[in-house]
Amino acid sequence: VQLMESGGGLVHPGGSLTLSCVASGNMFRAKVLGWYRQAPGKQRELVAGIASGGTTDYADAVKGRFALTNDNTNNTVHLQMNSLKPEDRAVYYCKARRVRVVGGTAKMYDFWGQGTQVTVSS
Repeated sequence: VQLMESGGGLVHPGGSLTLSCVASGNMFRAKVLGWYRQAPGKQRELVAGIASGGTTDYADAVKGRFALTNDNTNNTVHLQMNSLKPEDRAVYYCKARRVRVVGGTAKMYDFWGQGTQVTVSS
């Protein structure tokens, strides 16, 4: 599985950006799980995750401002980010997972993209 993020950049506070994640390669039993971000000096955190039922869970810090859309046909996931704040500055990563059942045990394999930088500054 290869993941390619795009759409990052520099934006003023209150501005908007749309990130895209395109998954390619062997997607058998794999799916994109959502978006994470990592700010300087901080741990990587979930921003928007696609739950097993198809709903999306959002971090409290982005609820009402960010929206994830999932284009299964094209293996693409978008993250619309509105009302951006300086604290949204981070490298944003897309994550995918493959689950294989081996000997009755489910094994999970996670894949990450290279990330795309989002900077919010006046």
